[in-house]
Amino acid sequence: MSEINRLAYESELWSQGVTMIAGVDEVGRGCLFGDVVAAAVILPVGLVLEEVNDSKQISEKKRDRLYEQITEEAIAWSVSRVEASVIDSINIRQASRLAMKQAVQGLGVPAQYLLVDAESVDLKMAQTAIIKGDSLSQSIAAASIVAKVTRDRLCTEVWDSLYPGYGIAVHKGYGTKVHREALLELGPTPMHRRSFLKNMFVEQQELF
Repeated sequence: MSEINRLAYESELWSQGVTMIAGVDEVGRGCLFGDVVAAAVILPVGLVLEEVNDSKQISEKKRDRLYEQITEEAIAWSVSRVEASVIDSINIRQASRLAMKQAVQGLGVPAQYLLVDAESVDLKMAQTAIIKGDSLSQSIAAASIVAKVTRDRLCTEVWDSLYPGYGIAVHKGYGTKVHREALLELGPTPMHRRSFLKNMFVEQQELF
């Protein structure tokens, strides 16, 4: 058994009679390509998901399995995406916060309380920002898994075929060597974040 009690925050709230707790997280913040994706998930009181952890710490196969379990058992869940052009116009932090806000607003059941991974959601709601929340709170970890699986599937099933030659299915839009070389050869797509590429090409010019 892991030492971390991933229900510490939830249990405290449950004991105060707060039952509709939404975990909120986003993925794709550091990518050069594609949308930033956020999820909000409300799990039933007392549900324990033994294997749930920060989505980055779990294998793809396990994430896919947990995604099915979470979306099946959740009282409500919601996903929201903010695209590259918006990221460029309002910056990645504000775009991530916007995606989180929209995910919470998209829940079919209103949340009473938000547990958010290291961020504040721009809604007049009781909430706690938890640093490394995706490792410390089951609700946030569940949201991180739902967001990551959603974004990874967009990369492999949609975006990779829209823009072949960049390797999106493999690196998921992160700035790997393969991705950067493809960008230099093919140039950016409409889904690349121009504000992120400026820095990359400055670095590239300094290298040559």
